[in-house]
Amino acid sequence: MDKLNIIEIYNMNDLTIGLEVHAELKTKTKMFCDCLNDPDEHHPNVNICPICAGHPGTLPTLNKKAIESVLKVGLALGGKIIPNGKTKFDRKNYFYPDLPKGYQISQYDEPLVEGGELLNARIRRIHLEEDTGTLIHIKGASLVDYNRSGVPLMELVTEPDITSASQAVEFAKQLQLILRYLEVSDADMEKGQMRLEANISIAMGVKVEVKNINSFKSLEGAINYEYKRQKDLLAKNKKISQETRGWNESKQATVSQRSKEEAHDYRYFSEPDLPPLTADAFSLEQIKLGIPELPLPKKNRFIEEYKLSAEQADVLIQDRFSSNYFEEAVSELENKNELLSLYNYLTSDLWGLMKKNEVLIGDIKIPPVNLAHLIGLLASKDISSRIAKDLLLEMFKTGLDPHEIIKEKKWQQVSDSEHLKKLAEKIIKENPNAMSDYRSGKKNSLQFLIGKAMSELKGKANPQILKELFEDLLK
Repeated sequence: MDKLNIIEIYNMNDLTIGLEVHAELKTKTKMFCDCLNDPDEHHPNVNICPICAGHPGTLPTLNKKAIESVLKVGLALGGKIIPNGKTKFDRKNYFYPDLPKGYQISQYDEPLVEGGELLNARIRRIHLEEDTGTLIHIKGASLVDYNRSGVPLMELVTEPDITSASQAVEFAKQLQLILRYLEVSDADMEKGQMRLEANISIAMGVKVEVKNINSFKSLEGAINYEYKRQKDLLAKNKKISQETRGWNESKQATVSQRSKEEAHDYRYFSEPDLPPLTADAFSLEQIKLGIPELPLPKKNRFIEEYKLSAEQADVLIQDRFSSNYFEEAVSELENKNELLSLYNYLTSDLWGLMKKNEVLIGDIKIPPVNLAHLIGLLASKDISSRIAKDLLLEMFKTGLDPHEIIKEKKWQQVSDSEHLKKLAEKIIKENPNAMSDYRSGKKNSLQFLIGKAMSELKGKANPQILKELFEDLLK
């Protein structure tokens, strides 16, 4: 094929991407033994036994919860469950230091799930396998930690339907959210609980796989770099090799690792120590009942039902429990016009306190109804915005209802006009320069005077009444 024809093919467009997503599942024990599945264990080679260490004569036992977790993902994404009537495990043979048995128990031709769709990208299959150990490189040596070896690992493979780096990133983000909503995986990429691989080609030509991508930013960078690299090779009439490449974060480039293996290279065969399974081994209806409202439908409902902007709804759905908290608080509002105020206090003030104190929404002492009461007090002008922030802090510390705290600390807002007028006259008399500045056109001096009055009453004065009184007196 001459150079002109290659460029013509490329111009037909174009970039084709298929993703492979690996996610460690949240189970108490590993996939085939009773060792703890503890991603927070920092001491190496603690959670290990003869089974996950691959000792001769040991026999694996299936982790039912791990299998049900994959079925749950498949049902949520509209896939066909155990499509061949039965599913089985296979041995995938390859040799690497972090694979103690010399093979990995995985699935090949009869996976747990086939089909399904997410963000217009079709899903080819979802299967279950065991994770490998972890290699630690120190001063020229490589050490192996087998704590992770045997942890249940879900692999989801898409069809090559993705056509841009941004689409690939959005797919991965949505899948991460779904895994968290389903509570099957924390999918924390910093901890290696979710890892990405991208299969990239131009004009459906030779496929290049970029492995073990550990962030959304790296996924975007790897795809864009590989697109340009392959494009440049085609423009120079050079061959694109089918290979596995890795992403070098410091160089912001993909680097060749090895030639791409085919299925026959792994010498798959059925795992002789594990029985095949059929769908009737699982209560699929019960699993379906455990599927909550998923992120995208929830986002669309929030926009429609609560009149939030797409950006506001997107902020809330990033955490299933925060979005549920928001809805519970909204249901307690006496006036639904206060919904936006509630959203702002939740996502700024309350989340700020949570971040500062390193607690999650499920661990805070403030029930949703109390946050709704706070917003109601603010809307009725029983408290000022200044007092509201102090009140929220007390609620965060004690868990008490805001009415109790106001009564105890005497934080009711002062709105008595006669009382506030005397205070305003006193403040003006004490600050003649501010009065002169205001009359000469420096309107900021009005805020200075209001601030002085608010300080006198420790934030309890009604700011709107104060503003009107100062404006009248300064005329």
